[in-house]
Amino acid sequence: MFEALIVSQVLLWGAVIIIGTLCLALARQVGVLHERIAPAGALSMNETLKVGSKAPMVPVQTIDGDSIKIGSTETNGRSTLLFFLSPDCPICKNLMPALRSALARESDWVDGILASDGGLESIHQDIRKSQKMDDTPYVLSEALGRAYSVAKLPYAVLIDENGLVASMGMVNTREHIESLFEAKEHGVASIQEYLNRGSRKPQDKKA
Repeated sequence: MFEALIVSQVLLWGAVIIIGTLCLALARQVGVLHERIAPAGALSMNETLKVGSKAPMVPVQTIDGDSIKIGSTETNGRSTLLFFLSPDCPICKNLMPALRSALARESDWVDGILASDGGLESIHQDIRKSQKMDDTPYVLSEALGRAYSVAKLPYAVLIDENGLVASMGMVNTREHIESLFEAKEHGVASIQEYLNRGSRKPQDKKA
């Protein structure tokens, strides 16, 4: 009886050691996989507007009745994030809390503007109120969407303090929104471009 108990304990500890070893190996493989997978940035599908080019200046009126000029250089040294959405776009609505959070976190240097192409003003007022973004300017303008070649939603364009397009692309996640800020910080068109630069190894100099 005593010998059977010893054998069972030995087998149990052996099983624990084997499981622990497998867990460590699995954790290592997950870490390697995480390093190999690049973070997904906003997908730029704009063939008309280019990063680094002058942002189209479009005079618009907000649903509050204020007149503003999108793309103007008179921004007091601040950047502007244009977020294009539609009341019929569920992804747009789901993404707005992340947008609100990102704008609050980057409020020392960037202002947000919500933009759509039309429809009943009351619907857009309700969207802005439900998303707790009453202080964010909201414009309804088909001309604005055409000027920035917006084809699919949700879409965002970051205009820097000099009135130049800093980054842009489709944004389906919080990471996509943050990638626009990261791209501007690193001076690249997209996070993918930044990662590609880093992955390139310098060529060996010929003797």
